[in-house]
Amino acid sequence: MLRDAVRSLAEAKIAPYAAAVDEEARFPQEALDALTANDLHAVHVPEEYGGAGADALATVIVIEEVARACASSSLIPAVNKLGSLPVILSGSEELKKKYMTPLAKGDGMFSYCLSEPDAGSDAAGMKTKAVRDGDFWVLNGVKRWITNAGVSEYYTVMAVTDPSRRSKGISAFVVEKSDEGVSFGAPEKKLGIKGSPTREVYLDNVRIPADRMIGAEGTGFATAMKTLDHTRITIAAQALGIAQGALDYAKGYVKERKQFGKPIADFQGIQFMLADMAMKIEAARQLTYAAAAKSERGDSDLTFQGAAAKCFASDVAMEVTTDAVQLLGGYGYTRDYPVERMMRDAKITQIYEGTNQVQRIVMARNLP
Repeated sequence: MLRDAVRSLAEAKIAPYAAAVDEEARFPQEALDALTANDLHAVHVPEEYGGAGADALATVIVIEEVARACASSSLIPAVNKLGSLPVILSGSEELKKKYMTPLAKGDGMFSYCLSEPDAGSDAAGMKTKAVRDGDFWVLNGVKRWITNAGVSEYYTVMAVTDPSRRSKGISAFVVEKSDEGVSFGAPEKKLGIKGSPTREVYLDNVRIPADRMIGAEGTGFATAMKTLDHTRITIAAQALGIAQGALDYAKGYVKERKQFGKPIADFQGIQFMLADMAMKIEAARQLTYAAAAKSERGDSDLTFQGAAAKCFASDVAMEVTTDAVQLLGGYGYTRDYPVERMMRDAKITQIYEGTNQVQRIVMARNLP
């Protein structure tokens, strides 16, 4: 029922704008409005804060179905979870009430600020600092590659509070867009997911109350890594949706396109390509859904499973979308058809929330 409802909504209210959102590199406001109106913009927020209280699997299905129509739009529910999960996992009850309630209502989105110009895969090498000043913390630094920056109201920011302790000297904070000293860089000019703004976040003597620290001092990096164990599965879901959208479109196309007097779907070479695409998508789906169940239960092998789902599903998405372009031939290479957009959108799923090379390191260190 959930899948049917989200798919209907995505096809009616999100898919019609997907090409324009990509072409104009503009935020998918129509998608945000439709998702918020149907309480699908942040389904993971627990019911006690006014949220839908969706479990990890339901959240994955929402993201998958939105991504099938428009990858940029799927970053609304995905990044709302990424940005707010540190608060849910480690924040005080007051902090949860203060920020989960407006998120659930749709009064503001949440972004996640971990990466920096010199701290990507080596996130523990960050330079953004937070210095204690009485009942306040003062933050200074630059965060890069921040999804939905400038649109989101709230930001989970990781900053160094004790430089001598490397990863154990990093703490997490909630920063608001309206805080004095917060500003944003120009939107990045990207290959794909063009409807989701990616910008730098500048923190210039941003003074915030001490109670906006998420969890205890020095626990920020551990919270960040724990968050990614759960949210990498949402990237797997996004990859899965992009791949499914590409297969669905290609499947329809090959039945209509005639060459040598018959639909190209009748040729075995084409059939084998479609069979491989469908098989790999289904394998990725099973891995992703199983990882989502582990996320919900908090299983001990979640770190491995989350990394495996993200890595496998994103590699499948890149392969399937590339094959979809091939199946459409010259038409697939043009912007008149959606598969080239899906191919461009798929690429980022192999890179963000930890590159697939990093996922393999994570898996190797956490072999079940």
